[in-house]
Amino acid sequence: MKEVKIFARAGQGAITTAAILGEALYYEKKYAYAFPHFGAARMGAPMNAFLRLDEKPIRMRSQVYEPDYIVVIDPTLIESQACFHNVKSGAKAVVAVRESTQLPKVEGVKIYTLPAEKIAMDVIGRPFANTVLLGAFAKATGEVKLDSVLKAVSGRFKGKPQVQEKNVEAVKKGYENV
Repeated sequence: MKEVKIFARAGQGAITTAAILGEALYYEKKYAYAFPHFGAARMGAPMNAFLRLDEKPIRMRSQVYEPDYIVVIDPTLIESQACFHNVKSGAKAVVAVRESTQLPKVEGVKIYTLPAEKIAMDVIGRPFANTVLLGAFAKATGEVKLDSVLKAVSGRFKGKPQVQEKNVEAVKKGYENV
C-alpha cells in the first residue's frame, strides 16, 4: 500500500485532488481511499487530504503519518505544517513553488517543483494549482496514468465544458513540467 498526504489551505482543492486521484486509480482497477482532515473549519485554514492506494482492498482508516508521496498545493505551508516531517525514505514530493519558496534539504526524498499557480493562472485564469499538480503527480510517481487522470478530471467537470477543457489542459501542463 502507498500513502499520499496533500497539504493545502481550505478552499484550494485538496479534497478535490484526492477524490480525482482516487477516481483515476479506480479506472486502472486499483483500490483507493481518499479522505480529508480539517483543523479550524474556515476558508484559508491549513488542512490535509489523504489518499491510500493499493492493488487490494484498503481497510486502514487512520490518518497518513508516514507518506510515500506528498503534494504541496500551498508552498507557504512547507515550514509551518512540517510538510516533509516523517516522509518515508525514498518518498517523492510534488510541490507548487513561487519565486520566494524555500525548500528544505530532505535526504532520501525526491522533490519535484513547478510553478503550479502560475500555470493555473495562464491556463484556467484562476490560481487553483490542484489540477496542475495532478498531472505532475502522475508523471513524477508513475502510480497512475495520465489518461486516467484526464478521464477523472473530465468527469469531475462534466456539464461545464469550458471549465472541463481548461482543467484538462492544466493537468497536461503539469505533466509536461515534470
